[in-house]
Amino acid sequence: MKFLVLGDIFPAAINEIKKKLPNLIKKNNIDFVVANGENASKDANGITKKVAKELFECGIDVLTSGNHIWDKKEILEYIKIEKRLLRPANMYKDLPGKGINIFKKKGFKICVINLMTNMFMLKSENVFKKTASIIKNIKLKKNVDFIIVDVHGEFAGEKIALGHMLDGKSTLVFGSHTHVPTSDNIILSKGTAYQTDLGMCGDYNSVIGLNKKIFLDNCLKTKNKRKNIPASGKVTICGSIVKANNKTGLAVSIKQLFLGGKISQNK
Repeated sequence: MKFLVLGDIFPAAINEIKKKLPNLIKKNNIDFVVANGENASKDANGITKKVAKELFECGIDVLTSGNHIWDKKEILEYIKIEKRLLRPANMYKDLPGKGINIFKKKGFKICVINLMTNMFMLKSENVFKKTASIIKNIKLKKNVDFIIVDVHGEFAGEKIALGHMLDGKSTLVFGSHTHVPTSDNIILSKGTAYQTDLGMCGDYNSVIGLNKKIFLDNCLKTKNKRKNIPASGKVTICGSIVKANNKTGLAVSIKQLFLGGKISQNK
């Protein structure tokens, strides 16, 4: 199986993804696509039902999220019925939606787990304790064929530690949230593909996806600050392609993807 995972999608990237993803899937023989969609709404705060549907229609199998998942109130109802939209599993139990789900594709069972780290993030359950409880019940090649984990968080150390914790117990662990791609895409010692952050699908001539002029102006002001808005220039689609062994469920290779925009010009 081959998996494509995409970093946090910004509104500027939606049309590019709709245009390019079907061919990207075909060209690379991709079997399953996971993307973080929590910044995909028009103002880059949360996701709407309409945008989620558009992303599913163009070939994304599962949308993960993070601290912005509840920014659009309509999602509180939509996430109850749309099982392909996940929220972090270690958010508190009384919230709607799921942080884990199993999807069937091409005869395989693929488990997608959405987690959120604790440092500098929304208050949530201890991510390490939650992960330990999850992997007691979901086991590679016992009740699922592949396990993909999105670790949404600010602090790289927590993401790296979770990568090692899940090494040999998952197919792929990738980070999201910072909107900056890291180049540490590796196969860990027990066979799990890992990358600290996929980056974002958006305009990199910006401040983590936001209009750089407004952002910088606000940094110099103490009052009368303007609302930050998403940047709308040329888009780079960022992510990674992972090939996995169908018999073991572990990774064989991981290759970073940069398509279009500022970053791909320098690769």
